[in-house]
Amino acid sequence: MNTALLVIDIQNDYFPGGKMELEGALAAGQKAGQLLQCFREHGGRHIHIQHESLRPGATFFIPGTEGIRIHDSVPHYVGEPIVYKHFPNAFRETNLLEILRGWQTERLVICGMMTHMCVDATVRAAADLGFTVWLAADACATRALRHEDVSVTAGQVQAAFLAALTSYARVMTAEQTITLLAQESAP
Repeated sequence: MNTALLVIDIQNDYFPGGKMELEGALAAGQKAGQLLQCFREHGGRHIHIQHESLRPGATFFIPGTEGIRIHDSVPHYVGEPIVYKHFPNAFRETNLLEILRGWQTERLVICGMMTHMCVDATVRAAADLGFTVWLAADACATRALRHEDVSVTAGQVQAAFLAALTSYARVMTAEQTITLLAQESAP
């Protein structure tokens, strides 16, 4: 099956010292880096998705800042495709779908940040567009949330969104994903 990797918003602002630090960002970035390396080593197609915040009053991913840069755990190399987005859904008002259709992509492996926003929106959109989706759960990170008087830990947010996304994607670890891809390509 023709597969491509989407690396969503693994940018400096989500890491320690950034403007919107996520819980587990370093570990998730490392796992995403392993996936990216696997695709690079085996000639797999992959795309970096980079969020640029253009809305007035934005506090992170501001163009021209260090925080918007792709994190060193998943370095972007010259010549590799990159899609710039301004909304959580990586397909909205971007050329992502055009690129994937040009590659005749059937399946997407997705990793990135934030699980409850951009990863969620992109996984659901990808499934709705007809792609088979694999989500590398440990290569994603999120943060604690609050609604009225209820505080929700990052672990609870992660678990709830991953559980919901099982209706749209095969949710597994990065290692499981790499193993399954290797089995498919074995003679």
